[in-house]
Amino acid sequence: MPNRIHLAARGSFAYTQPAKNPTPMTAPGFPHMYSIFPYNRMPDISTAIQEVMIMSPYSGQTQRSGRRRAAGIVALALAAALGLSACTSSLQPDGNDQTTSTGTNAGGSLATDALAKLPVKGRAPKTGYSRDQFGAAWADVDHNGCDTRNDILNRDLTDKTYKAGTHDCVVATGTLNDPYTGSVINFVRGQNTSAAVQIDHVVALSDAWQKGAQQLTADQRRQLANDPYNLLAVDGPSNQQKSDGDAATWLPSNKSYRCSYVARQIGVKAKYALWVTQAEHDAMANVLAGCPSQTVPEDADATSSGSSTDDAKQNADQQSTSQGIGQNGTSADQQSSNNTGDADESGTVTYKNCDAVRAAGKAPLRKGDPGYSAKLDRDGNGVACE
Repeated sequence: MPNRIHLAARGSFAYTQPAKNPTPMTAPGFPHMYSIFPYNRMPDISTAIQEVMIMSPYSGQTQRSGRRRAAGIVALALAAALGLSACTSSLQPDGNDQTTSTGTNAGGSLATDALAKLPVKGRAPKTGYSRDQFGAAWADVDHNGCDTRNDILNRDLTDKTYKAGTHDCVVATGTLNDPYTGSVINFVRGQNTSAAVQIDHVVALSDAWQKGAQQLTADQRRQLANDPYNLLAVDGPSNQQKSDGDAATWLPSNKSYRCSYVARQIGVKAKYALWVTQAEHDAMANVLAGCPSQTVPEDADATSSGSSTDDAKQNADQQSTSQGIGQNGTSADQQSSNNTGDADESGTVTYKNCDAVRAAGKAPLRKGDPGYSAKLDRDGNGVACE
């Protein structure tokens, strides 16, 4: 785009380089036309019109032809103002908008209805993306003393065993009923075997970055990367094949799971105010056409992998909570009594659980700190109640 815009005879535009002393335009009937304004410092429309009228040799005439010429100049200035305003605004891509949006909970609604509410836009540039934009990988965001990867393995695997000394945190072996392939995978923790089961971001982080996550805060992106609602333990090769694809470029080979898969993607995108591309929207709609009653999973459903057994357990937990009974069989009053640190006669501080540590304002506890104990450090990394 040129640096300055000049108005010339008969409604045309002439472009020149900026100059401290602009050269008059010499056109028939317009001997005194000068540079009006720089494109990157646009005046309001009324100012532009006034400037044009002042410079017009006909602005003070009463002849009909003079009025027509002046009116033409005013119209030209108005068109220039509107055109340049649109031009400068179009230079700002969606991905550079720094406004932070708040998402919505679409859980329980029909997936088709929730899809219809997602904005449809083009993919923003991937510029600036790195995994670090979403915080450290597998952080302990729920502060239960266990990293996110092992939390998801604990949730999605059955028949689990644990690494000794990790207080049932680090999964050593287990069985996965893989949703992506429909196959059964025997998980064995080890340098050459762990990759058989991987933790997939249902909405890939790179995809999220290009569809609205640039506008989230650092904390919101960290939450997105570690949100159980957006995480599944799956077949490793399938996860590698998916990479950062969306529904338009990749779907699970297990066709019976595709409805649940796109419904969860819709739920995640709604929760974090992310958009979909037109191709992605159409691919999702095509899948949901075969299951019109499919609902978006509730956010609480992230605590289960979707099996009827886990759903029944979740319902039982909710009923127990409503009756004032906690998951460990104690009442809410009994639990609250556990949330303080105790000191024995020797003055040694002990905490019954990480809730008590946080209630005392002492989290995280590092090895050697008063109150630190191995039972609070479930992953055995020397830092408890992270």
